[in-house]
Amino acid sequence: MIALVTGASRGVGRGIALSLAETNADVYFTGRTQAGLDSTAEEIERRGGRAFPLRCDHTDDAQVEAAFSQIPALHLLVNNVWGGYENHPNGLGMDPFWKLPLSEWDGMFTRGVRATLAASRLAIPLMLPHRRGLIVNTIAWAGGKYLRHLYYDLAKQAAVRFAYALSLELKPHGIAAVALAPGFVRTEAVLAAHARHPFDLSITESPEYIGRAVVHLAQDADVMRHTGQVLTAGRLAREYGFTDVDGKQPPPFEMPPDYCLD
Repeated sequence: MIALVTGASRGVGRGIALSLAETNADVYFTGRTQAGLDSTAEEIERRGGRAFPLRCDHTDDAQVEAAFSQIPALHLLVNNVWGGYENHPNGLGMDPFWKLPLSEWDGMFTRGVRATLAASRLAIPLMLPHRRGLIVNTIAWAGGKYLRHLYYDLAKQAAVRFAYALSLELKPHGIAAVALAPGFVRTEAVLAAHARHPFDLSITESPEYIGRAVVHLAQDADVMRHTGQVLTAGRLAREYGFTDVDGKQPPPFEMPPDYCLD
């Protein structure tokens, strides 16, 4: 398998890349920092995959095109790159829309939604000759609840709608497209926040839980039955029978009722 994971030098993207490595895949992956790329590449190789790190700022079209020019063919694209958390080390907050600075739009849409569209546009021609492929857009969570930050909510819903639209256009070509939500993930940022102000980690999951969901989707000969859907790592764990790295099987994440406006 030849896979590309965008934004994979840390967090969920890294977890997905490492899970793919365990299938002996050729894993192309992007990131902006050389140190992060090198660390992920070393671990991919240790787990049996072949690592192809691509230093890339997804807001620069020339860099994105240069990265794709190094990929000979493609079976799987994971659109994970996301700039919406930059300048928010303590989280996005829940200010009402009219108090949000317009500058935050770029983090969600230029460094998020547009990056997803641009990568998909270049990936699809690499998949078409195979008459088979999979595009996964990682999202926040499923269920349609309002995410309490309007730009963030719109961006994540755009990724869902984009996967649905792609599923319709690509179905005649045998290429599936889905939106996939993890649960509460122990990313580097979450663990750093926990170190500052400890909170309950018992309901969290590793970044490799969603990675294993991606692996099972990519290996499913009947993956087209899922195309256009919004999926969760917890649901797929029960369908395919995999667990997290600790042997547990966290259920699909549900937003706490006291967090919801709807």
